[in-house]
Amino acid sequence: MSRRTGAPDRGPEAHPTAGAAAKSTPKAAASTSSTAISATATSTAAAAEPRTAPTGPDPNTLPAVRRPLRRAVALTGLKTGQLLAAVFFGALTQAASVALAGTSAWLIVRASQMPPVLSLQVAVVGVRAFGITRGVSRYIERLTAHRVALNGMTNLRVRLYERMAAGTGAGAAAFKRGDVLARVGADIDDVGDLVVRGIIPAAVAAVLMIGSAAAVAAFLPVAGLAVFACLALVAVGGPAATFRAARLSESMASAARADVSASCLGIIENASELRVGGQFGRAMSDLKAQEKRLATATDAVAKPSALAASLTEIGTGLALILTLVLSAAAWHAGAITATEVAVIVLMPLAAFESVAGLPAAAAQVYKSRAAAARIVALSDAGHSPTSRPSAKRWRNDHAPEGALEAKGLTAGWQEGRPVVSGIDLRLAPGEAIGLVGPSGSGKTTLLTALAGLIEPQAGGATVGDAALFDLTSEARAETVAFIAEDAHIFATTVLENLRVAKGPLTRQEGVAVLERVGLGAWLRALPDGIDTLLDSGAASLSGGERRRLLLARALVSPAQYVLLDEPAEHLDAAAGRALTAELIAAARAAGRGIMVVSHQEDTLAPADRVYRLADGALGMVRPGHPPTKPAPNARQSGDQRSGDQRSGDRPADRP
Repeated sequence: MSRRTGAPDRGPEAHPTAGAAAKSTPKAAASTSSTAISATATSTAAAAEPRTAPTGPDPNTLPAVRRPLRRAVALTGLKTGQLLAAVFFGALTQAASVALAGTSAWLIVRASQMPPVLSLQVAVVGVRAFGITRGVSRYIERLTAHRVALNGMTNLRVRLYERMAAGTGAGAAAFKRGDVLARVGADIDDVGDLVVRGIIPAAVAAVLMIGSAAAVAAFLPVAGLAVFACLALVAVGGPAATFRAARLSESMASAARADVSASCLGIIENASELRVGGQFGRAMSDLKAQEKRLATATDAVAKPSALAASLTEIGTGLALILTLVLSAAAWHAGAITATEVAVIVLMPLAAFESVAGLPAAAAQVYKSRAAAARIVALSDAGHSPTSRPSAKRWRNDHAPEGALEAKGLTAGWQEGRPVVSGIDLRLAPGEAIGLVGPSGSGKTTLLTALAGLIEPQAGGATVGDAALFDLTSEARAETVAFIAEDAHIFATTVLENLRVAKGPLTRQEGVAVLERVGLGAWLRALPDGIDTLLDSGAASLSGGERRRLLLARALVSPAQYVLLDEPAEHLDAAAGRALTAELIAAARAAGRGIMVVSHQEDTLAPADRVYRLADGALGMVRPGHPPTKPAPNARQSGDQRSGDQRSGDRPADRP
C-alpha cells in the first residue's frame, strides 16, 4: 500500500493494535470505538474554542506519584516466565564468553608446552562449542527480551488509553496535546526499554559476578575474592555515580523534550495560521531555543556516563593486576600450575563485559522511572480523589433506550469552575437540534458533557434511566458518538479510520459512506483506494477532506445519538449547508437523534430546533416543528432552559 504525503508518524496512533482490535467482534469494536473516540475527543477538543481564562489544573503541579515505576511495569503485564527466559539466555551468553576466555587461555599455554595433540582435543572442541553457544544464545536472548518489551509496551498503551477513556475527561484535557503525545509515545518506549536495557542486564550481571568469582575461586580462593571485589566496585560505583548525576540532568532533558514535542506539534498543525498571523518565525525561533536546551541537557547526561565508563576500566585493570600478582605468588609457591595462572588472569576480563553496561542500565532505570511517573500521572489525572464516585455502571448487553436529556447539567474542566450551568435539554430519536454561539461560550464543553466524556458537577445527562457518565465504554459507544471539531485522523488506512467508529465495517460500506459525504472523487484518486495509508493529524488531508472523513466516521457509528462539533468547518457556505442537510437527513432516516454545532445559523435550517448558547443562557432561536420523516420512536421536545451560566471554555492547547 502507498502512503500519501507527510512524514511517517511515530506516535501511539501509529500502533497497529488500534485497527486490529476494531476488527475482532462487534462488542469488541464498540469498546475500541469508545476508547479511541473518548480519548481522542477529550485530548483534541482543546483547540475547538478559544480559551477565555485558564480553567484546567497544571499537570506539573499534580501530586507526586508513589512508586511510579512499579505501577507502570505492572500495567505492562510483564510475564515472569518470559523475563526469566531472557535472563537465562543472557547469562548463558556471558557465561559462554567467560568460559571461552578461560578455555582459550588454558589451550594457548598448554599448547606451548608441546603435549600430545590428543590431550588438547577436548579444549579445542570446548572453544568451538563456547563460541557457537555465545552467538546462538545472544540471538535467542535478544528475541526473547524484545518480545517481552514490545508486548509490554503494547499492553501499557492499551491500558493507558482505556483509563483515559474511562476517566472524567477533564484529566487528560489538563495536559497540552504535545505533552500527551510525548507521554503515550516516547515515555512508554522508555518504560519498555527498562526491560532490555535495565532489568535484564542487571540480572545477568548479578549472575555473572557470582559465577565468575566462584570459577576463579575454584583455582585460587583469594583471587576469587579479589575478582568479586573489583566486580562489585564497578557494579555498584558506576551505576551509583550515573544515577546521582542523571537525577537532575534527565529531569531537565525530559522537560526540554516535552517542550520540543509540544512546539513541533503546534507548528505542524497550525503552520498556516502562524504564517498568516506573522508568528511563524517566532515559533521557529522558540523551537530552535528549545532544541538547544534539549541538546545541552543531553550532553549533561553523557558526562556521568563517561565517568562510569572510566570506573569500569579502572576496575578491570585493578582486577588484572591483583589476579596476576596473587596467581604468580601461588605459582611460585607451587600451589597452582602455569596453565592455571593463565586461566585465573584472563578469565575475569570477560566477566567485566557483563558489568560494563550497568552504568547505562542505571541511567535507563532513572529515565524509565521519570517516564513512568509522567505516564501514571496522566493515567491518574481523570481519577482524582475529588471525583464523585459513580452510583452504578450500566452492564446490560445493549445501550439504554430513551431520549437524551440534560437536567440542570453543570459541567466544566475543573471542579468548582463550571463552564455551562443548569442546562435543560431534550433530544429524542429522529430529532435534530442545532446549537449556535460565539467562540468560547462553552459549546464544545456542553457536547462533551452530553456525550458522557466528562463528569457533571451538578445535574446530569441521561438516556432513559441511565446516566451517560456511568455507562460502560461499550454501552456509551452504542449510545452517543461525539465527533469533535479537531478529532484525530489516525496514521492508518482510510478504512481503519472509519472502523474507529464501527469495527465490523466492510469495504463496500466504507466506500458508500465516503461517496455520501462527498469524498468519492478524492477516494478514487488515492493510489490504493480505501486501503491507502494516511498520516496522522492533518498532514495528508486538506481541511475540507478531513472534516468530511470525520463526518463519514459519524455516519457509520452505531450510536443512537450523534453530536457534531462544527461539521461545516473549512467548507464554503453552500457546501456547508448541503452537507449539514445531508447529515440531518441521514440521521432522521436511521431514527437517530443528532445535535449540530455551528457558528452560522443558516446552515442549521433543516434542524427541528435551534438554540443559542451565549451570555450565560441557553435560549431558543427557533422553536420545533414536526420532522419531515419522523422515526418510529421519535418524540418532539420543546424544552428550553433559562438561568445563569458562566462563560468560558475548557483549557486550550498551548503549543
